[in-house]
Amino acid sequence: MKLTRLTNSLLVGLVLAVAGAGCLKKPVNETILPGYKPQPISDPFANTGGDTNLVTGGGTNNPTPMTDPNVRKDWPRDHEIFKSDTVHFDYDSSVVRSGEKSKVKAVADYLKANMADAVEIEGHCDERGTEEYNRSLGDRRALALREALAAQGVDPTRVDTISYGKDRPVDTGKSEASHRKNRRGEFVLEKHPQ
Repeated sequence: MKLTRLTNSLLVGLVLAVAGAGCLKKPVNETILPGYKPQPISDPFANTGGDTNLVTGGGTNNPTPMTDPNVRKDWPRDHEIFKSDTVHFDYDSSVVRSGEKSKVKAVADYLKANMADAVEIEGHCDERGTEEYNRSLGDRRALALREALAAQGVDPTRVDTISYGKDRPVDTGKSEASHRKNRRGEFVLEKHPQ
């Protein structure tokens, strides 16, 4: 009898906890990216037409248009043109350091002068951390660089992102110097087929 009351009490408590959790109506601890201007939308899942859709960056108040990744899948890629503009990150960080912003500007200037072309940003990590964590961190690094390009006036629908996590190191050493080289975001030119 006591066990049944305890079980019923726990069951009622669980139901109330789940019912009370629900969905948040307002984003909590929303991160506003520097230089990004929020645009209100009525339905965050509405199709915007064409090859773009809305992906929110930190809540439904900050839509960022993204292009379908298949749109440019067959475009020729140039991995060398922006090699000197590789952006390096601090350990466990996706913040673009002030000393790296000139590299972002150089890529932005190229894209603004060559309106038919696009860019893919590859996010990379050093070997420390789990596969899942590094994949997520690489994604955050690529998205941070995408937002930095958008702040420079590049249409974000011309910027694709991909995370390789720790799968493609440029230096396989185990030293901090090796790790520093691997924490990076690389720009790959997607040349419009003419």
